[in-house]
Amino acid sequence: MAVTIKDIARLAGVSTTTISKIINGKDKDISQKTKDKVNSIIAEYNYVPNNVARSMITKKSRTIGLIIPDVRNPFFTDLVRGVEDVAESNDYNVFFCNTDEKFDKEIKSINAMAEKMVDGIIIVPSVHRSVEDERKTNIKIPMVTIDRKAHYKNIISSVATNNYVGAYEAVKYLIKNGHKKIAFISGPIDILPSIERKRGFMDACHDNQIKITDEDIYIGQFDISWGDQVIEKMDLKYTAFFCGNDLIAAGVIRTLNKKGILVPEDVSVIGFDDIYLARCIHPELTTVRQESYKIGSTAAEILINFLEKKGEKISNITLDSNLIIRESTGRMKTNE
Repeated sequence: MAVTIKDIARLAGVSTTTISKIINGKDKDISQKTKDKVNSIIAEYNYVPNNVARSMITKKSRTIGLIIPDVRNPFFTDLVRGVEDVAESNDYNVFFCNTDEKFDKEIKSINAMAEKMVDGIIIVPSVHRSVEDERKTNIKIPMVTIDRKAHYKNIISSVATNNYVGAYEAVKYLIKNGHKKIAFISGPIDILPSIERKRGFMDACHDNQIKITDEDIYIGQFDISWGDQVIEKMDLKYTAFFCGNDLIAAGVIRTLNKKGILVPEDVSVIGFDDIYLARCIHPELTTVRQESYKIGSTAAEILINFLEKKGEKISNITLDSNLIIRESTGRMKTNE
């Protein structure tokens, strides 16, 4: 039978209040002799404090929530690790949920985290959402958003990559290599990263006198199958493809190969994210690197500093992106 805080107090000959203070580190007024005695009994009986009861006393559970669309996407896998590493180093636990890009699951996850009494939440908002329903929520837990916009009342900060600059530099590189027929194969276009990547694509083309229309922009999902589908159905009039993420780019390259179209000899392909897969496919993928681990770790640092009252000023953070040139891009053939 598990021992309780009352049992520990009886064995130590002190009050339950004294035990609670020692467990929660609020023991400056307690002698070292008493603390040593209590800690010895706790170790002997393998006593595990009731976190819910402890959080009722301290008003802190030392747990943060993490809500992302899909951990199977390698971009989010590294992001999760960044959050977890910072949380662990600060003695916080992480309670984690997937939304599958569904707003109703996002709301359920937030409510579940409120029931678990998490101290704060880091969230990558789902794609399709209701601003009105967001603003109606009564959750007062501080939030840090990642990558995308949300409209909850309790958002204290956001962390994102400079998607516009990353996209602009990628497309400018294609143009520098002689490409004038360039398609943008995007994920869902109604989220900030896609909006900014589209804007970077359009501006780079416009600034270099390359005409682009909506017919040159293909909108779908952030997955390999979408890259497959586009190339399978497309009239292949392009010499280069700028893809909304590396998964899409992997699908594009795979289906181009099936059609006997060589990368980069016939066409060039650029992705976005620089996930591990980018270095594993053939040819290795030229891509825009965003530091997913750093995005997660930065978000966790902001939230924990806020919870610990260490950060007086909360600001939104935009991290740099970098074009990583590998094997999937080359100069356009002169006879094209």
